[in-house]
Amino acid sequence: MWFLFSILTALAWGGADLFYKKGSNSEDRFSHLKIVVMVGLVMGIHATIFYLYKDIDFHLFDMVKYLPVSFFYIVSMTVGYVGLRYLELSISSPVQNSSGAITAILLFIFFQQDIDWIHILGVIVITVGVIGIAVVEKHEEDKMMRLNQVKVDKKYQLGFMAVSFPIIYALLDGAGTFADGIYLDELKLMSEDTALLAYEYTFFICAVFVYMYLKLIKKESFNVFKERDKGLAAILETTGQFFYVYAMGSYAIIAAPLIASYSIFSVILSRIFLKEKLSPKHYFVIAIVMIGIVILGVADEL
Repeated sequence: MWFLFSILTALAWGGADLFYKKGSNSEDRFSHLKIVVMVGLVMGIHATIFYLYKDIDFHLFDMVKYLPVSFFYIVSMTVGYVGLRYLELSISSPVQNSSGAITAILLFIFFQQDIDWIHILGVIVITVGVIGIAVVEKHEEDKMMRLNQVKVDKKYQLGFMAVSFPIIYALLDGAGTFADGIYLDELKLMSEDTALLAYEYTFFICAVFVYMYLKLIKKESFNVFKERDKGLAAILETTGQFFYVYAMGSYAIIAAPLIASYSIFSVILSRIFLKEKLSPKHYFVIAIVMIGIVILGVADEL
C-alpha cells in the first residue's frame, strides 16, 4: 500500500502547491504567515475529527516526542511559503522536492536497507527527472526573459535570495523526512496515527500563536473565511499529510523520493491554471518521472 499512499500524497501536494502560489501575494509581507495559519487551522480540525473517530490512544507527551520531526517540517514549510512569493511555482517546487533524494541518501547511509535494483533504478530515474524539471524551467525562464525583454514581476524574481528559499526548504525538509523515516519505519518509535496527530496539533498550536501575532501585534486584517486559495491549499496539504505518514511508515527510503515527484503534478497544474505553457523539454522530463513511477509500481507488485 505504500505505493498507493505515495501517489495519493503526490497528487494532493501537487494541487496544494498550485493554490499556495495562487494564494501568495508578493505585496503582502505577511502572506506566508497567513498560509501557516490556514494550514494549522485545517490540520487542527482534521486532527480532532480523526482522534474522535478512531479513538486513538494519544497523549500530550507524544507531541514532545515527535517535536524534532514537526520542527523541521513546520520551519521548512514556512520558508517554502516565503519563497513562493518571489519564485515561480514551476521552479521552486522541483528545487524544494530534491529533499526526497536527500532523505533516501541519508537513510541509505545510516541504516542498512534491503533494496533491490528495480527500486534503486526507479528512485534514480525519478530523482533525475525532478532535478531535470528545475534545470529546464530555469533555462526556459531565462530564454523567455531575453526574448521578451520585459521586466519580470517581483513575484517571480530569480535573485539569490529568491532561489535560496527552496534550497533551504529542501535541506530542512530532507532532514525532517529522514527523522520521520527513523520514527515511523526504521525504529518504529510511534504509530502512524499518533505521529499524524502529534504533527497536526503542533502545527495548529503554531498557527494560533501566528494568528495572535498578526492580529494583536501587527494589527493585520485577516479573515480566514475569505482566504479561498489558502484554504484549498491547506485542505490538500492536510489530505497529503494523512497519506504521507502511512507511506513513510511502510517504506520510507523509496516513498520519500516518489512523493517528491509531486513537483511534476505542480508543474502540470501550474501550466493549466496559471496559464504557463509546457515546452517539449518539459514533456520529456515529465515522461522520465512517469517512467520512474511506473518502475516503482511494477517493483511493488513483484
